[in-house]
Amino acid sequence: MTLCPSSHLLPLSNSPSPPPMAASLTTSSAASRLLLLPSASARAPLHRLSAPHSTNTSLAASSSYAFSPLKCRRYSPLPPRAFSNQRASSMSTVAAASDPAQLKSAREDIKEILNSKFCHPILVRLGWHDAGTYNKSIEEWPRRGGANGSLRFEIELKHAANAGLVNALSLLQPIKEKYSGVTYADLFQLASATAIEEAGGPKIPMKYGRVDVSSAEECPEEGRLPAAGPPSPADHLREVFYRMGLNDKEIVALSGAHTLGRSRPDRSGWGKPETKYTKNGPGAPGGQSWTAEWLKFDNSYFKDIKAQIDEDLLVLPTDAAIFEDPAFKVYAEKYAEDQDAFFKDYAEAHAKLSNLGAKFDPPEGIVLDGVQGEKFVAAKYSSGKKELSDAMKQKIRAEYQAVGGSPDKPLQSNYFLNIIIVIGVLAILTSLLGN
Repeated sequence: MTLCPSSHLLPLSNSPSPPPMAASLTTSSAASRLLLLPSASARAPLHRLSAPHSTNTSLAASSSYAFSPLKCRRYSPLPPRAFSNQRASSMSTVAAASDPAQLKSAREDIKEILNSKFCHPILVRLGWHDAGTYNKSIEEWPRRGGANGSLRFEIELKHAANAGLVNALSLLQPIKEKYSGVTYADLFQLASATAIEEAGGPKIPMKYGRVDVSSAEECPEEGRLPAAGPPSPADHLREVFYRMGLNDKEIVALSGAHTLGRSRPDRSGWGKPETKYTKNGPGAPGGQSWTAEWLKFDNSYFKDIKAQIDEDLLVLPTDAAIFEDPAFKVYAEKYAEDQDAFFKDYAEAHAKLSNLGAKFDPPEGIVLDGVQGEKFVAAKYSSGKKELSDAMKQKIRAEYQAVGGSPDKPLQSNYFLNIIIVIGVLAILTSLLGN
């Protein structure tokens, strides 16, 4: 698995190529062809799902683009022409919370892109790769990695596992310029969740308000993303996803996002050049998909991996591992039989992944549709531990703020009400004692 939807990244082989900014890009380089691989030796991460190409022939290129080696652009988030209408200072300023109204409008623009470019897989992969660098053992932000918008910088884009994601950035950059009140970190996760939903998947309980890193120096080191064909696939998946704080159920559920996309051998090293399912597109033809309907989000991935009777469908070593490893197999079998169960678990896992390592402003985040993860239950936080996690503190703070206070500032006492309560209690005690 690559960090595609879950710990691996979605296929990228059909990702649209950059428009005018292509002038600042240069083709080839071994690393640029490895869609999701963390390293050249790890040949193709699970989530190298190719993002479907646009039917527009002008977007025929692919993820084989790499940035120009010009030193003066070494730390720029994207090629020069991509930001021709944007002030340079905006690239180095740490953004505050995103604006809810602009987030909603940006979501509608993303839907239009999805409908015209068939780029669902690559947008899912973009969000996953930005969040998938999270290391739970590191507390300091942004050194811990995660969903912080760092993937917009060239130094991280050039990581082997991120080859081709410049195409996703070129699709979203016009939206970012249109809605300056939306951070890159939020935009990446908004695009990823919207792509899943628009492909027929479950509603993801997202929250927004992620803060962006301010410079390329804050990007994580290379090597935190998963590979598709490691020597011990199941062990590798656990090593990478456990580091993020995810469990076996979440690993398998996220793997199910491979129901979207296709892989191309000339870009990732995996898959066939063409199959009966991909020879006619949509978008640029070619590549090998995991499922027959590779732009539809359902549980076909689990059914097809289990059956393994169609040679035209792709099965990576990390895909096969979910039905070979005893612990993974329990969930894979369940999802193959019960799509509702898969959708439920996937939505929760995707939302969790999208929040990894993020710093929110406000701390409780911004909810667009009144749907946000699990319901707050005070009893869950009565663990007796001296120190709560940041996530728990944020939930408790949000609950307090809903009634006018916060964990840092206790609610003011209503002395009149307290006196009434004391008098009432004394009256009851007097009555009981008198009887």
